[in-house]
Amino acid sequence: MDCRELLNKFLIILVLSFLQRRERHRQREDTSYLLGNHFGIIIPLDFVGTFSNRWSYGLAFGATANKVMFLFSEGYQPLQVPQWAQAFVLLIGGIEVGLSHFPFFACLSSEFQLLSSILGFSYSLIWFAVTILHIIQCPHGQLLGRYETLVLYWPSLMCLVFLLGRFLHMFVKSLRVRLGWDLQTEEKPFLEAHQAKHVKQLLRKAPPLQREKSWFQSRIYEWDPCFQFPSRMIGTTVLAFICLYLFIVIEFCMFLHVRDQLDVFEDQLESYIAFRNETGTLTSVVLQVKELISVTKGAWVVTILPASLTCVSYLFHILACYRKHIKRLWAGDKHFLPLKFHNPSSSASVVAIARYSGWQIAYILWGYLIVHVMQSLCGVVLMYSLVLPIVHNQGLELLQRLGIGVLTIAIVLGLMILQVWIATSFFLQQKMDAGDRQKPLALNNRKAFHNFNYFLFFYNVLLGLGACLSRLLISCVLGSWLIARIDRTILQNGYEGADMGFGAWIGMLYVDHYHTNPVLVSFCHILITGHRERRQQQAVTYWYLNQSTGPRISARSRTRWLLLQTLINNPKLLMCRKSKPGHSSRDFTQILLACSES
Repeated sequence: MDCRELLNKFLIILVLSFLQRRERHRQREDTSYLLGNHFGIIIPLDFVGTFSNRWSYGLAFGATANKVMFLFSEGYQPLQVPQWAQAFVLLIGGIEVGLSHFPFFACLSSEFQLLSSILGFSYSLIWFAVTILHIIQCPHGQLLGRYETLVLYWPSLMCLVFLLGRFLHMFVKSLRVRLGWDLQTEEKPFLEAHQAKHVKQLLRKAPPLQREKSWFQSRIYEWDPCFQFPSRMIGTTVLAFICLYLFIVIEFCMFLHVRDQLDVFEDQLESYIAFRNETGTLTSVVLQVKELISVTKGAWVVTILPASLTCVSYLFHILACYRKHIKRLWAGDKHFLPLKFHNPSSSASVVAIARYSGWQIAYILWGYLIVHVMQSLCGVVLMYSLVLPIVHNQGLELLQRLGIGVLTIAIVLGLMILQVWIATSFFLQQKMDAGDRQKPLALNNRKAFHNFNYFLFFYNVLLGLGACLSRLLISCVLGSWLIARIDRTILQNGYEGADMGFGAWIGMLYVDHYHTNPVLVSFCHILITGHRERRQQQAVTYWYLNQSTGPRISARSRTRWLLLQTLINNPKLLMCRKSKPGHSSRDFTQILLACSES
């Protein structure tokens, strides 16, 4: 980060902070009283309750993808520090990335859209120009070769183009309002439209008519007009998509490098065999090694697309699970959560909001790599068990081994099913009612039952060995396959607390549940609106201020009249008021005293 870039960031932050009003005024004794109510805290993004400009925030997150991947690869090392202090260096790098992109979010969320749109457009244009200049000056690289920089940076360029268009739209819209051509848009509503629709749907006596669903709605995803994803989820998904694309490109570049090294290794093996002029065992081993390398390279290339589609489907599925889980929490249903997560820690839930987005992206990237490795291993096993025997004219032996294996598994499963059938037919009493689905858990033929258990005890010891190995294999496959799913724990029942990613998911759900529940927000909206209306009705005490058919009185005149009435009723407040330059507080005090006496 050079000095000019740092100066631009602080200049934008300083201007927006000056325009931001503080809700609480400082006392006169405070040193910051001279600043008035300026220099308020800028909120780049409300991570809990923001439902507007979701795609703008999402693509602003997308513009940070290259720097996030730079941090993910631990390439940020400006200082030579010991290994134990590496975490602090990465923390500084994360703060630097957040600071460099802070003006994007600050300009999008600022209330002063005319000035913030100009600042945001200028800053986005600078970033766009710097990125284009970097691509032109260094178009090639060591990983991909030609046009490597363009391949890596085009998603960020598209995000910057969108931000340029968004800030230009904000400028035109705010300029038309300032010139009086359009009406001023209302402030951010406390109750969102989709939240009000959700509450109205709950208050209906009869359920709404079910329309015929399309194929996409019934098979893939059904849109809910009473629900919207917060900006945090949209931004996380967009950034995860771009980071996944960059990760796949980098992984493919590394594969090309490793492939070239393996080709050199194969050439060296052939040269060694030719130099020694040997045949027999050594040549056979070399051929097997070359075959293994060829099969591994082919399996790795073929499984890039399935692994990518798996992680992409996970991103969409996580959004669907978020909607399903949050709506269950709104309805008071916690049965889908483990018992220890029914009342999570409040502090852990608050921290989960900050952790979730970053952890979700890291889980997706690591999940892609692990899924790719697992799918490649499955491809290698499939090649060696089915394809290569046929290529080497060993199809009959393959069918024989396959038949013996299938027959063995069928016999084992048949004996297990036979045990269940014998227990159902001979060792359970008859149904108490003809309409019962199954027999009651009441033993029958006890002597035969004990002999049955005794003789099968030794066989089940051997059967348990295979069951244990199958349990381990299934756990490894499912755990590796679902490692990217942060919404689902891969640990056993009772050990879910050790899954930190799943804990962050649950904490994030609870924070959203408590702060964006439509019923709770609607209730608070009714209270605030009612309180505001009661205050206005109590404040207007004179009949001519409350006549709808009389002349219209401005809010400023009404405020001044109420101030005059308050000061007449409380003359001691005059000593606490600050006199404006050019006005005599003594004359004003005499006028008020004369009015109070009359």
